[in-house]
Amino acid sequence: MDQTQTILQQAAARGAALGVPYQGALLPQEAYYLMQHLPTAVLVDVRSAAEWQFVGMVPNALCVEWRTFPGMQPNPQFVPALQKQVAQDATLMLMCRSGVRSDEAARAAQAAGFGAVFNVLEGFEGDKDGMSQRGHVNGWKMHGLPWVQG
Repeated sequence: MDQTQTILQQAAARGAALGVPYQGALLPQEAYYLMQHLPTAVLVDVRSAAEWQFVGMVPNALCVEWRTFPGMQPNPQFVPALQKQVAQDATLMLMCRSGVRSDEAARAAQAAGFGAVFNVLEGFEGDKDGMSQRGHVNGWKMHGLPWVQG
């Protein structure tokens, strides 16, 4: 079995343990690997435009807000935007700041008929540390994966 299949199986097992209705839950390093090695993989950053601009973003990620800033209201165009920009048979990997909004977005994508939907655990900035700061415990940035300042 190749590394791609191993990652997808581990993500599926993680997702089953979490009881999610979509295909699974990836770690940031796994999502990055799939971006490099799985042609159908699409990383969708569901954070707000303000977060992309001020916190940073992943090169080559598709950016579609799940909730809009300010006010963090649901984006009614989220699913239509995905349907317009991503094939139904793509491997969708959804990421937010910490993994909570991307879980909501993954549920919506699954319900909209996308066949291979994964949440990226830890998100871009990760969990808060003892000082209530993000970026030091886990997450895309903390793992040293590629990102750029918006």
